[in-house]
Amino acid sequence: MAIPGLFNSGRLANNSAVTTGTVQEQNWFLNGISRPWNSGSINGAWLANNSVSRWMTPTSNGNQSLDPISNGIYTYSIAFDLGKFVPGTASFNGRFASDNTVTSILLNGTQITQAGLGTFNQWTSFSAGTGFVGGLNTLSFRLLNLAQANGNPSGLRVEILSSAYEPVPEPASWTMMIAGFGMVGTILRRRTAMA
Repeated sequence: MAIPGLFNSGRLANNSAVTTGTVQEQNWFLNGISRPWNSGSINGAWLANNSVSRWMTPTSNGNQSLDPISNGIYTYSIAFDLGKFVPGTASFNGRFASDNTVTSILLNGTQITQAGLGTFNQWTSFSAGTGFVGGLNTLSFRLLNLAQANGNPSGLRVEILSSAYEPVPEPASWTMMIAGFGMVGTILRRRTAMA
């Protein structure tokens, strides 16, 4: 079963695509408190937005020059709820693009596997198979935008390529399963008695 609420950047709250225009991101947060933007205007050197994912930027203008004097540090995060799940069954694989670099990717505060620091014109992979908890989980990307006097936009684009987990069956499911085993046992006993 796919992990609920673990969405690509640039998706609506119901996981449908944002196709045009500039809107605030509905699933990801910037620096823990505000929503980043899915800008319709992005730097021409960046991977192009599409219906699968879009760039998140700190401002509504994706080309706005940022951090002219000192490095900018931006943390993009998404929370998703696994509820009760069978330990060891949760995992995901994804890819990201960034301007400038992703210094770390954290799942619940613990570093996960990433294939590099990322760049704005090609994808970099990441994955996690451990570190999940029952209930609320948080995936965070820490992005460093190097200081530059002008022409210095910053952004992050994330795509979750696959995800999976196994929820713990509800008590009603256990009851039905036990009743099913009981019926199978009864049928087998009857067949043995008739033979």
